[in-house]
Amino acid sequence: MSLLEKDDSIYVAGSTGMVGNAICKLLLENGYTSENNLLITSTRKDLDLKDSKKVDAWFKKNKPKVVIIAAAKVGGIMANKLNPVEFLLENLRIQNNLIESSWEYGVKRLLFLGSSCIYPKFAKQPIKETYLLSDQLESSNQSYAIAKIAGLKLCEAYRTQYGLDAISLMPTNLYGPGDNYNPVGSHVIAALIRKFYEAKKENKSQVFCWGSGKPLREFLYLEDFAEACLHCLRYWSPNIDNSPLDQNGSPLNWLNVGCNYEISIEELAEKISKKIGFKGNIIWDNTKPDGTPRKKLDTFYMQKLGWEAKTNIDIGLEKTIKSFKKELEINQLRT
Repeated sequence: MSLLEKDDSIYVAGSTGMVGNAICKLLLENGYTSENNLLITSTRKDLDLKDSKKVDAWFKKNKPKVVIIAAAKVGGIMANKLNPVEFLLENLRIQNNLIESSWEYGVKRLLFLGSSCIYPKFAKQPIKETYLLSDQLESSNQSYAIAKIAGLKLCEAYRTQYGLDAISLMPTNLYGPGDNYNPVGSHVIAALIRKFYEAKKENKSQVFCWGSGKPLREFLYLEDFAEACLHCLRYWSPNIDNSPLDQNGSPLNWLNVGCNYEISIEELAEKISKKIGFKGNIIWDNTKPDGTPRKKLDTFYMQKLGWEAKTNIDIGLEKTIKSFKKELEINQLRT
């Protein structure tokens, strides 16, 4: 039985971002629209999520039944390294305002979206939910990770103290249409797509990539994650029988979301270069950081709930590259 009712309005905070946009598209396919008042969104111009008074007033007026927190300040290694204050403070403000207002205005269900970077740098693999806070974080994105841990724990605290039906999902590395391809702020797949595309266009003989290329990563296609979000809103609650438990025997309030596939950054770069048609050499710059050596999530509980990723890495990369090229064409027409 679904935990969502047909007339439950859903507010997607961060609907213009990569993840929020994918969730909105899926909700539209499932009959949630602005016309029937079941899908609610806001732009940055409409609502500054960092402003607690404005968020409070917005909730008082709109009163959504379900809230999905996909809004966040995100970025790659370089962006996190250059802006630790912003990555910590902005994310804390956004999620605190949304979670607090959700409780104040009677939200029925709340879904907070985090990140696999909440887990220790050298966590045992694959990473179980219970490994949270068991060791030190990766330093390159520590501020972002701490903010996400705080959001997860705030949801847990509201559930324990006040009974707010708040759950959290921790996805592995996401990629897909709508990604950020800015050289400073992008994540690895988007950064590599742009590098190899530009290298081919400029007939370069080589491309320099960060680190050794040896770290292993798990990548989840964006549309698969959107489906996981809707699936959990419908069918998962920490209060149901046989719900996953933490090391203390209490119900888990967050679940990992990933796939059954992992790949080295070196192999990933080779795949992307071939799909784009770059014929030159790939040079690995060992003076740059590798980050966490391996990060594979244990997704046993998601599978137990009846969800698994559908899109393999080759199909996902092809769709993402196609979307990137289309986006470039649109931007060129505008200029």
